[in-house]
Amino acid sequence: MVLAASPTVPRRQAATEAKRERILDAARQIFEADGLETASLRGIAAAAGYTPAALYFHFDSKEALYAEVLSASVARLAEAIGAAASKPKEPGAKLSAAALAFFDFYAENPRDLDLGFYLFRGGMRPKGVGRERDKALNAALQAALSPIGEAARALGCDETAANLTVADLFAHATGLLLLAHTGRIRMFGASARELMVEAIARRAALLAKGDAR
Repeated sequence: MVLAASPTVPRRQAATEAKRERILDAARQIFEADGLETASLRGIAAAAGYTPAALYFHFDSKEALYAEVLSASVARLAEAIGAAASKPKEPGAKLSAAALAFFDFYAENPRDLDLGFYLFRGGMRPKGVGRERDKALNAALQAALSPIGEAARALGCDETAANLTVADLFAHATGLLLLAHTGRIRMFGASARELMVEAIARRAALLAKGDAR
């Protein structure tokens, strides 16, 4: 005789997931307002409408919460880059689409850029969220950027040159995004996106000539 599964189990799971999402939403708001350094589990709990003890059932520290919020952001980035890179067939066009998708994601979601660089009141030397969590988040970011490296390899780059291509375009994008989000780009009477498009085109041209430096 096979007993039917209790309907209370999926309801309980759904309630748990809803509670986690509410906590994560509140955590993001608190991190944006106070930064990782200043934020507290008590403040996040209050914003979510729970007790600190309820938060500890799901997350053991504010660093764990920050890592979860950032992980979700990187997952959205990966989805955006993957979708853009899947459309072109030619490697050069794939490289351009992936790199520009990276730029556009953070241009449209500036708070995600702050989150990724721990810049919510963290300055330029944030403490991070712990060695293992930082390692996992860096690996997730590298995976999100992998379509750029794959396109570079398809253009004939070896592994070292492909990694340099990713680093070069990453640096260009984040620098231009910083100028755009702070308004400094206006000093130069330039468009950050247009400069990014030009940087991508220069890099693609070098790769086409076999020069990945």
